[in-house]
Amino acid sequence: MQLLFDGVKKFNNIDFLEHKLLFEKISRNQQPHTLFIGCSDSRVVPSLITKTLPGDLFVIRNIANLVPPYRISDDFLAATSAIEYAVKMLEIKTILVCGHSNCGGCNALFMAPEALSNVPNTQKWLQLAAPVKEKILAMNITNVAQREWMTEQLNVVEQLNHLLTYPYIASLYSAGSIDILGWYYLIETGEVYNYDKTKKGFVKIE
Repeated sequence: MQLLFDGVKKFNNIDFLEHKLLFEKISRNQQPHTLFIGCSDSRVVPSLITKTLPGDLFVIRNIANLVPPYRISDDFLAATSAIEYAVKMLEIKTILVCGHSNCGGCNALFMAPEALSNVPNTQKWLQLAAPVKEKILAMNITNVAQREWMTEQLNVVEQLNHLLTYPYIASLYSAGSIDILGWYYLIETGEVYNYDKTKKGFVKIE
């Protein structure tokens, strides 16, 4: 716990002072340019990967960077409402879905149901990636490492498709008014790969 308190003190004395004018500027209004949809994994830090400042990114994080298909419901829809707010209220110009290596959520897709019996809500959430699991199983991949990165990358593509089920996003995208990107981040090397829709594959950002 003390580690967190010490972090606040360091932030107040160093980081905040460094960006004091920026914090004053954005204190009453935000105009982020990008909606960053990433995994909750503690090793994935959106602002660090993109070298962005406070006010630049509107961030959604959840297990396995999933995007629920569009629907209107009486339930409390965290990810769906955040997407709606970012696009309709903040008028962001770019949506970025970022997956990563060694993703526990993607790995859990292949666990036996009993292994996830103590996390029923997680098990339910991962049903959003069921199409990814089906595609991977159809490939009959025997190499575990290959299956891992293929799953993680296909999952990013699947979530990009889910984004286009949102009528207002599909409309903006067709009009060229919004960009939709898919990234794959390698934790161990720091490399980031961007999904190329024409090549239907991920290309290293250099």
